[in-house]
Amino acid sequence: MILWNLKKITKKKKKSSKEKSKRGINNSNKREREELHHAIWSIANDLRGSVDGWDFKQYVLGMLFYRYISENITEYINKNEKEAGNEDFDYASIDDDMAISIRQEIVESKGFFILPSQLFENIYEQVSTQESLEDLNEKLEKIFKSIEESAIGSKSEENFKGLFDNIDVNSNKLGPTVRKRNERLVKLINGIAGMKLGSYKHNSIDTFGDAYEFLMGIYASNAGKSGGEFFSPQEVSELLTKITLVGKTEVNKVYDPAVGSRVIIMTTACSSDRIRLFSPLQKNK
Repeated sequence: MILWNLKKITKKKKKSSKEKSKRGINNSNKREREELHHAIWSIANDLRGSVDGWDFKQYVLGMLFYRYISENITEYINKNEKEAGNEDFDYASIDDDMAISIRQEIVESKGFFILPSQLFENIYEQVSTQESLEDLNEKLEKIFKSIEESAIGSKSEENFKGLFDNIDVNSNKLGPTVRKRNERLVKLINGIAGMKLGSYKHNSIDTFGDAYEFLMGIYASNAGKSGGEFFSPQEVSELLTKITLVGKTEVNKVYDPAVGSRVIIMTTACSSDRIRLFSPLQKNK
């Protein structure tokens, strides 16, 4: 009888399907983060010795955002065309002249516009040629300017103003000559293109927030106050969130006096299904 009781006590409780599902999601998130971090490290190694840590962060995030909005607008237009019966339509493959006819409509709905020839995926296809090493910097500069100007007069004008200013494609930090600078820009584009991001709206991790945290984690300690004062490690935010939510089944409001783009208020909102009000203090640029 005693032996039976011991077996009963030590018998492992079976995991529920919900717990297994949650564990599977966590493992998937971990793998995606590891792949993202590995890709960033690869880009860092390619640019080592030319771009310092703080500038490197700007180049990676800027180019990552360029890829994101390119895929965003492409998927949006393709979806609308397929719903209209045009199953084989691919925005990235059409002529710029054809795309211009829907420019105003796209700006009104998306807040910006990118021509097919300016999409990240099409630039990526071109950088493998030797010709791209001659004028890639000029091409990217024109594309970034065109994207910013496309938002002029729309509600998103302020959001896009100066958006790509931190990606200086003509900086001597990239190399002493135009060709050297373009060679490093090619490595940057190849690195960003190699990131397994999936569909822009179906990622299980916050790609940009996670990339930002990883980059800041690498360089904030060497960037002085300008880097560290704006960075709260994700682990700290998560711990404070868990402490704050102990014993609470419902959260009415979250107040963070030092709200940023990825801090406690964001972590709390993401971790609870019962928050009824989520409003940052102010818009942070």
